[in-house]
Order: sequence, then structure tokens, then C-alpha cells
Amino acid sequence: MQNNHNPQSKQQEGIVVFIILNPSVCSECGAELSKGGFLKMEKDKPLCLGCADLDHLDYLPSGDVALTRRSRKYSTLSAVVLKFSRSRRRYERQGLLVEHEAWLKAEHECKGDAADRERVRERSAVLRERVEKEYMAAFSKQICFQYPGCPVEEAETIAEHACLKYSGRVGRSSAAKAFDLAAIELAVKAHIRHRHTNYDQLLSTGWERTLARVAVAEKQDQIIEEWSRNEFVK
Repeated sequence: MQNNHNPQSKQQEGIVVFIILNPSVCSECGAELSKGGFLKMEKDKPLCLGCADLDHLDYLPSGDVALTRRSRKYSTLSAVVLKFSRSRRRYERQGLLVEHEAWLKAEHECKGDAADRERVRERSAVLRERVEKEYMAAFSKQICFQYPGCPVEEAETIAEHACLKYSGRVGRSSAAKAFDLAAIELAVKAHIRHRHTNYDQLLSTGWERTLARVAVAEKQDQIIEEWSRNEFVK
């Protein structure tokens, strides 16, 4: 039975255990391995955790970086737990198998310095926020430089929208971070389409995106020209 396991992956280190996607059978003891359970592959054959000598370990799900790191540090034997994502077509880490005593020791240690780690996270968050604000301000300034007719409040709106963290928008690209003029232009044009034309209305009525862009291109170019000349058409 196929379980989507690839123990030869170069990305894996140490002992690897898989979360079962399809029911299987242990090649050594014949035990049924149900979906959602664990198995280890040895020589392309599935083993239950008992036959793999890993059944004494506890499953620690991912989520707490400090607890995971310390549990692995204190556990003489541990295993990385992976699960195949059908949507992303890749293996993703789900957690660790660690010794129970190691987990308890790590948990106790984490509780002892939880306040210190929280303060570090807060300081890091403040620093990241300041860097983000400085970057958005610089992005906005560059828009005003390239399009002197663009109202300042709109330049700020464009910068904020384009630079939203993890958005994947043009403001987060490496080109935009270097204030590449083409990347700035993309952000400005997108803003104009949505705010100063009936582009969104056309999309809402079923127009194809490419046709809708052609339909609003004249209005978009007109505003681009006015902003470039230090004028603004309402």
C-alpha cells in the first residue's frame, strides 16, 4: 500500500517517522497500522513503532520552539515526525518523538525562563515594527519622488498596502526593497485601477481580468500622466 514515504530525502536528518496517510501493515509483526498513526520505514518496509524500538517515546507536536529544541537536546533518542501534504506535494514537519523525561525537563526549564523569553519576543516585535514603518515610509517617499503629483495620503496608502508583511505583494519583493522603479510602478498602477477606475465593478459583473484591465487602461494612463506632471485628476 502506498503511504507516500521517501526516507531517502536529503533534507531529512537522523531518525524519521511518518504519520500514516493510508492504512498499512507492519512488515515485521503484522500489526495493522491505521491512518493517523506512526510508522518508520526500514529498507523500504514499514515498521510499527514497537518493532522500530521507538514506542517508548512521546509525541511532541510542533508549535513551541523552545520546548521542542530543549526536549530534543535532553532526549537521548528522538525522531522527527513528518506528514506528506497532498496539496503542497511535500513532506512537512509535524513534531518530534522524544523521551518522556526529556519532555518534562524541557517543560520545567521553559516555565522557569518564560518571562525572560516573552520580554525578548516583545523587544523583537517592537524592533520589527519600527523597521517595517521605516521601510513603508521610504517606499512612500519613493512613490512621491517618481510621481510628484500623487497626493501624499495616497502614496502612504499605496506603500502600506504594497508592503504588508507576508502579503506577497510587490512591495515585499527584492526589487521593491531596492526601490526598483518598475516595482514601484506596479504598486501605483494597481492602486489606481482599484481606487480611480471602475475596474472592480467590471470584475464583479463577470469581466475577465485581462479584458477589464484593457477597459480601464486609458483612465489609468491618464492619471499616471497627471501624477507624473505634478497634477492630479479627481
